[in-house]
Amino acid sequence: MWQSFLQELKQGNQKSLARCISFIENEVNGYEEFLQTLPAVTVPVIGITGPPGAGKSTMVDSLIAQLVEDGKRVAVLCVDPSSPFNLGALLGDRIRMSNWYNHPNVFIRSLATRGSLGGLHPKILEITDVCKVAGFDYILVETVGVGQSEIEIVGLADITVVVLVPEAGDEVQTMKAGLMEIADVFAVNKADRPDADLFVKNLRLMLAPAFATSTQELPIVKTIATEKEGTKELWIKINELLQQQHTNERRSWLLAEKAYYLIQQKRMKDVQKKELKQQIEKALQKEHFNLYQFIKDFS
Repeated sequence: MWQSFLQELKQGNQKSLARCISFIENEVNGYEEFLQTLPAVTVPVIGITGPPGAGKSTMVDSLIAQLVEDGKRVAVLCVDPSSPFNLGALLGDRIRMSNWYNHPNVFIRSLATRGSLGGLHPKILEITDVCKVAGFDYILVETVGVGQSEIEIVGLADITVVVLVPEAGDEVQTMKAGLMEIADVFAVNKADRPDADLFVKNLRLMLAPAFATSTQELPIVKTIATEKEGTKELWIKINELLQQQHTNERRSWLLAEKAYYLIQQKRMKDVQKKELKQQIEKALQKEHFNLYQFIKDFS
């Protein structure tokens, strides 16, 4: 069964992809062995995060339109707040993307946080890896929100876009430390509102001390996602950042955390995360790194 799923995934079969994601979410018997057979595939992962009400879903919808216009295939993983009663996703924001559900080049899946504190689904890493096999050009991951402790997205994504709105001045100050760590690019959405230019100026001033010794500032792009204004400029900036070769040390930490959790489930013995990170860093220097084969040696 799993082998046929893998072949269908490689052919871009979206129904098989949806079923595989459900199997992983529900931990169907054999899913771990299936993950161990996944080939190493490099697909850019773009994280979209920011405070509630910033327009993340509308921004994702606008980016989908840009990608489809460019002839690209895109998978979108939307992590929604969980219902307190059944831990399912509350799908209110997904109506904004309803135009794309039947588009052949777009795959959209809503996932519940299920109590995860990092703004992501507890199996987001596995689900993202499965999506990579399905032949997409890009994967967009939209998180629930962002705060100083909710920074898992930086380990998962190659580029993280933090979406803000002009009215978020005080909120930005409270998230200051987290934002410094999270953002690769800022999108100031709803830029047609009053004081948008002042907000951008203050944001640059706030970020300036962190980049006083750097030759490169964090890019800030003004957008109006509902009108799809500024989206093209934002996507150009994202692609520029993707082309810059950089080592994502935060990814090795995320993989170390995930490997620790998976091994702990199997063995429930003492495992040093620092040693895991060092081993993963060595393994990442080689080709065809597969996290699920890596943890197999510990089980």
